[in-house]
Parts: sequence; structure tokens; C-alpha cells
Amino acid sequence: MNTLITAANSAHAYRLKNKLNPANIILGDYLDLPAFMLTSFNMIRLPHPNSIAYTHEMLTLCIDKQITTIYALREEEKVLQTAEQLFNEYGITIIID
Repeated sequence: MNTLITAANSAHAYRLKNKLNPANIILGDYLDLPAFMLTSFNMIRLPHPNSIAYTHEMLTLCIDKQITTIYALREEEKVLQTAEQLFNEYGITIIID
């Protein structure tokens, strides 16, 4: 199973990645990332938190990528807490950092 760390273009995300098992880490961000990072590293583009379907898009992404833990590092991503029960039903833990 995989762990998603958001805010992939921040130093905080890389510090957290180094504390965890890097082999099972996926970094993601809704902000622009250079194309080479998206193709050569274990990084993905995330849905924008302002999207009306954000929580459902994130849930689908987690199921597709076999993500069981999300570390939401950006303030805008705290909206995921409102759907915590839904994510828990699918075995996905949300950690707001």
C-alpha cells in the first residue's frame, strides 16, 4: 500500500518523505510541477481543492493508486477532514500536518 504526501514542491514534503518508507511514497501537488518531475519521479498531479468534487476526486485517486494514508500539508487541503468518515470506510487515513 502507498502513502500520499501533498505539497510536493515544498521542503516539508521531502522532510516527511525521508522520515517514512520512501519506497511506498507518492508525492503529489495541485500546483504546477515541472513535467520532468511528473514523468521521472513517483509524483502525480492532484485535483485542485477548490473543485466542487475535490473529495470525490481524491478518493478515486487513492483507490486507483492504492493509497492508504494521505498527509495533507497545505491549508486548502484541510477540507478533506470533512470527508474523513468516507475515506475511513475505504481504509484510507487522512493526516493533516
